[in-house]
Amino acid sequence: MSTTVLLVGHGSRHEAGNEEILRFAEIWRARHKDAQVAVCFIEHGKVLMGEGLDKAAAGSTQVIVVPLILNAAGHVKMDIPQAVAAARLRHPSVEFISTRPLGMEREIHALLRQRMDHLLKELAVPDPRTTGIILLGRGSSDAGANGEIAKMARWVFEDKQHDLVDIAFTGITLPRLETVVQRQVKLGMTQIVIQPVYLFTGVLIARIEQQVERLRLSYPHIAFALGGYFGFDEGIYKIVDARVRDHAAAGGILDCDGCKYRLAAAHDHGHHQHDHSHDHHHDHGHDHARSC
Repeated sequence: MSTTVLLVGHGSRHEAGNEEILRFAEIWRARHKDAQVAVCFIEHGKVLMGEGLDKAAAGSTQVIVVPLILNAAGHVKMDIPQAVAAARLRHPSVEFISTRPLGMEREIHALLRQRMDHLLKELAVPDPRTTGIILLGRGSSDAGANGEIAKMARWVFEDKQHDLVDIAFTGITLPRLETVVQRQVKLGMTQIVIQPVYLFTGVLIARIEQQVERLRLSYPHIAFALGGYFGFDEGIYKIVDARVRDHAAAGGILDCDGCKYRLAAAHDHGHHQHDHSHDHHHDHGHDHARSC
C-alpha cells in the first residue's frame, strides 16, 4: 500500500505564515524519510484542499489527512470532512483517512506550561500571586472551540499558583485582550504574562504584538511578557507523529463525521447549519471565526 500523509494548514494572507507551514512539513518529512508528505491549505494558500487531495491521491492508494489545527471549529467540523468526502467520490479506489486535529489536550498544555515558565524567568520569577496569566486565542463563533481555550486556562490555573489565569480572544468573541488586562490591573497584578495559543505566524500575530506595545504604553508600571507561537516546538511534531501512527485506531473518522451538523449539511448544501456561514477570520481586516 502506498500512503501519502497530507498535512492541512489553515492558510494565511500573510505569506510568511504559509511558508512556515511548508517548512514544518519539510522538517517532519526529514524525520520520516520513507514517508510521502504533501501539504495543502484550507484557504489563502497556493494549493487548496481539493487540489491537495487530488495530488495526494494521484500517487497513492491511501491518503492520511492531518489537520494542523488546534481548535475543532468550522474548518474541522465542516470544511475538511466535506472536502474529503468529495475526494472519495472523485477517487473511489483510494482510501482517505481523516485524523483528529492537533487539538487542545494535555500535550498542548505541556507546551504552554513550558512557554510560560520561560516567560516568568524573563520577568525574574515574580510572585505568582501578583502575576496574571492570559491565554490569547483566535476566537470563534463556535462555543465549543472557545471552550477549549477555557479548558486550557483551567489546567494552567490548577498547575500554577497564580490567582488570575484568564482567556482573551483576538476577534469574533469576547473578552478582548485590552479588557482582560484592565481587569487584571484593577485586581492588583503587577506583572502580566500573555501567551498566544497559535501555531504559526500571520497577520493576527502582528496585531497581537501591536496591541501589547500599546498596553505597555498605557500601563508603564506593569511588566508585560509576551510569548510566541509554538508550531515548531518538538511537542507539535510528536502530536503529528501520534496522529499518523494511530489513524487506524481512530477508524478513519473525525469526531464530527457523524454529527448532526454535517448530516444536516448533507441535506442542505446551500447553508451551513452550525453557524459556519459567518465563520470567517480572513487576514484582511475582518475576523475569521473558524479557529485553528
